[in-house]
Amino acid sequence: MINSITSVQPSQAAGAARSITPAEAQESFKDALSSALNSVNEAQRQSNIATEAMITGKTDNLHQVMIAAEKASITLQTAVEIRNKAVEAYQEMMRMQI
Repeated sequence: MINSITSVQPSQAAGAARSITPAEAQESFKDALSSALNSVNEAQRQSNIATEAMITGKTDNLHQVMIAAEKASITLQTAVEIRNKAVEAYQEMMRMQI
């Protein structure tokens, strides 16, 4: 699950940005991205498990299966849109003249 950033106060964020090295920022970004992708993967895995349980007759709760499938779909769509925005931002930076 992607964590909210609302708990970070502006003064904390500004102070942290000044004292963090580029390597630390890169590592932090990598960890956040990895965590988010693991959350997407877990939602997909849970959806597959629920669907398989429904197909094999281990459960008859269609509502839970559909909720798991929709959650997986929404998390995947969100990840794709974030990727698209990141690619757009990268392309825009590459077009900038120095």
